[in-house]
Amino acid sequence: MFMRFATLATVATLAMPAMAQESETDVLFDLLMLPDIIEIMREEGVSYGDTIGQDLFGGPPTAEWAATVERIYDYDMMEGMVRTDFMTSLEEADLAPLIGFFGSEQGQMIVGLEVSARRALLDDAVEEAAKEAAAIASADGDPRIALVGEFVDINNLIETNVEGALNSNLAFYGGLVDGRAFDGALSEEQILSDVWSQEQEISESTTEWIYSFLFMAYQPLADADLQAYIAFSETEAGGEINRAMFESFDRLFTGISHSLGRAAANEMTMQEL
Repeated sequence: MFMRFATLATVATLAMPAMAQESETDVLFDLLMLPDIIEIMREEGVSYGDTIGQDLFGGPPTAEWAATVERIYDYDMMEGMVRTDFMTSLEEADLAPLIGFFGSEQGQMIVGLEVSARRALLDDAVEEAAKEAAAIASADGDPRIALVGEFVDINNLIETNVEGALNSNLAFYGGLVDGRAFDGALSEEQILSDVWSQEQEISESTTEWIYSFLFMAYQPLADADLQAYIAFSETEAGGEINRAMFESFDRLFTGISHSLGRAAANEMTMQEL
């Protein structure tokens, strides 16, 4: 999850200085193109659900499993939950600098590049090519990789994404346990140990994905545009939106992971019968 920008915000703020907090938040939500990002994440999730089915059930997932995954990744539910938590996360924040920055022409260009890159990475071949390009750039000491790294570090993107992934994995186990997939065979300590044993692998794969994604997304940008984005990330407003982005998706993905685990447990039980 990354920050975004746009153009309508400045106009809206000037035209309606008494705009309610909720309306300002909705404007920001749309300027960040979060509805588009949520739809892409829904597609990623459905694909991930298919992978889970193949891994857990030892063969192609059933039509029932596919339908269950589609229900779990319901767009309206996802969008509504994220919008609510986004509003809650920013209820004490001054939205003027956020709307002003994300409302710039420069910002809108960056948001569009992020969304386009995220959508392109739904294609496995594009994802592999992006990883290879970033690896080559890193090996060659490409200055753009250094700028991407600065952006990643300032926003703590590796740490927060790894934390989110570990929490999601733990929630998935919780769903399996609640669905009696292990029938009490795994203790809480064993589950925690297994989840934390994945930290290094998750950190490495997360680092690779984030660098390849950002390197591809920002390729068309001038250095000055990326440096402006980095500078904004260092401000109080930049920190506020970064925190809000992660908080807004945390409850969603924890809940989805638990639901997937519970559904997988039910599917496993049905197959045993």
